[in-house]
Amino acid sequence: MTITKEQRDILIQTLKNRFEKNRGRHPDINWEKVHKKLEANTEKLWTLNEMERTGGEPDVVGYEIFTDQFIFFDCAEESPKGRRSICYDREGLESRKEFKPENNAIDMCNEMGVEILDEDQYRMLQTLGKFDLKTSSWIKTPDAVRKLGGALFMDYRFGRVFVYHNGAQSYYGVRGFRGSVRV
Repeated sequence: MTITKEQRDILIQTLKNRFEKNRGRHPDINWEKVHKKLEANTEKLWTLNEMERTGGEPDVVGYEIFTDQFIFFDCAEESPKGRRSICYDREGLESRKEFKPENNAIDMCNEMGVEILDEDQYRMLQTLGKFDLKTSSWIKTPDAVRKLGGALFMDYRFGRVFVYHNGAQSYYGVRGFRGSVRV
């Protein structure tokens, strides 16, 4: 999975512009180091392009010194438009008798090469701004909850971050998911 040179150049410029515009998300990170990592990881560029293409607006939110990796999250104000109206996973999708959505969050994550945010990552994201004021995002659901048919999602309302549950087969026009990728 690769992107063209033109797509790569546009993506890197988009990521650089977003990086510079949102310095508060990564105050101690140098763009040149990020850029160097991006240039050396073409498969991750494809993943970041998929995040961008589906409306995620990926941005650097951290650096892990032990693995020497930059961490990107979807930082769109609302759950990415190209990933809404989906249920949680394949099992949830297949359990619907009618009005099935086109896809599900877990399969889309696998196709894009991202990890769905977990509760701690989602809460960390909310320290960088206010996200999902009108939408909500599926999060990684613990196996114990999933085995009972449920799935978790989160949003930001009333000045707080909330975690909720729904049946994994449910879907709404304002619910999608946020992903992360390490480069």
